[in-house]
Amino acid sequence: MTAGAAPSEVSARPAGLRRQAEALASALPPLMAEARHLAATVQLGEHGRRRSGMGDEFWQYRPAHGGDEARAIDWRRSGRADQQFVREKEWQAAQSVHLWVDDARSMEFTGDAGRQSKADRARLLALAIAVLLIHAGERVGLADPVAPPRSGEVQLLRLAQILTRAAGEADFGAPEARAILPGARAVFLSDFMGDPARVETALGHAADRGVKGVLLQVLDPVEEEFPFDGRTIFESMGGSLRHETRKAGDLRARYLDRLAERRARLADLAAEAGWLFSTHHTGTPAQGALLWLYGALGTPR
Repeated sequence: MTAGAAPSEVSARPAGLRRQAEALASALPPLMAEARHLAATVQLGEHGRRRSGMGDEFWQYRPAHGGDEARAIDWRRSGRADQQFVREKEWQAAQSVHLWVDDARSMEFTGDAGRQSKADRARLLALAIAVLLIHAGERVGLADPVAPPRSGEVQLLRLAQILTRAAGEADFGAPEARAILPGARAVFLSDFMGDPARVETALGHAADRGVKGVLLQVLDPVEEEFPFDGRTIFESMGGSLRHETRKAGDLRARYLDRLAERRARLADLAAEAGWLFSTHHTGTPAQGALLWLYGALGTPR
């Protein structure tokens, strides 16, 4: 449970959030997610996957093999050498990627008025990875039916508008995976402070559909350090849970143990589903988390 604190008073509007996200995304090379399960998600994209296959863009010349058809030979290139060459094209396929960003009240917590709330950081990271993916030719959408994966600049604006809507009513969120396309990729961003069984259910449903993805836990430094001592009132952001103690310091070791146990369980659940898991703190630069997402989505599994 997070200690009571005022949520971030200023939430980035779509245009401002998108500018921040694009600035963050521009620091990294375009994300080329490896497409693994293409059965229901393949379409011709504008950016290739940097290997030979179906497509329109030139990939490379390679020496001709005995089984190559005569029409595959590039006679102009072959005429400049003592052997024959085949002109290969680059394989092009767009991957569908679904984003789930926890909009529960717990995500509005920040331990410092000058620091982004967990919700604002998660939204920024979600939109930044969407920028990278869409610019790389992928289709990006949400994990619920309101915004199915699409490509293009209009989709970025649509995602920004949805991601910056008001927080939900629940104290703690749970990922939704029923609308994720078979064989797609997914990114879940949350503090994962709710019931881990609901995360397990969502991951199980995703795994049954051949979906691979990443869990990124977003926490405030206060939630990691538990700097409380003496009389303290702990209250959930929605106000439904409340605990008062006169010796908060005595709870520190128990709290940190439970946090470590939760993190270990989340990592185990991710591994069982073939996903990757990591934790990001709002007190650290967002670039590190975006770089991890970049690498995690591009890691074959």
